[in-house]
Amino acid sequence: MMSNEFKIKINTIENAKDFSNICEKFHFDVDVYYGRYIVDGRSLLGILSFDLMKPLNVKIHTEDEASIKNFSKRIERFIADDD
Repeated sequence: MMSNEFKIKINTIENAKDFSNICEKFHFDVDVYYGRYIVDGRSLLGILSFDLMKPLNVKIHTEDEASIKNFSKRIERFIADDD
């Protein structure tokens, strides 16, 4: 079973816009969260409300393996290194 949670790094407004646009293409909900604050991954303003210098957590609401794989491939460049 693939994980439906990811740790991402979005350092710029342009990256936030790109990430939000990617999320819009999927039919399931995408939550972006940091601490106890959660926003819709489709909401550019919501994403910009976070400190973009910190890694953010993403949870997609699907159990479908193909959808998880497709989503992870689309956001590959945003995946944060575990350090």
